[in-house]
Amino acid sequence: MGVHLGITKQAAAQLVDHLVESGSVERHPDPRDKRARLLVLTERGWACTAAAEQAAAETVARWEHQLGPGAYRQLTAALGALAEPGRLRPLW
Repeated sequence: MGVHLGITKQAAAQLVDHLVESGSVERHPDPRDKRARLLVLTERGWACTAAAEQAAAETVARWEHQLGPGAYRQLTAALGALAEPGRLRPLW
């Protein structure tokens, strides 16, 4: 997980600990690998995810409304041209 996020394993473990303590994630045994733990979103974690997706959708809808359809298409095309190919990951 640390490599995917671009952080150390220790920082990833601290992040997971925080998510568990906040009630957003639970650790479960991995039935295929006794050394591993599966991270599962709780009801609170799913609610936070849904709220973040809703906030993002509302923001993008505001941009489209403010710019108009043509300018919004130009914006998304320009941003798409700037985006690095591959999976998204935080820059911290």
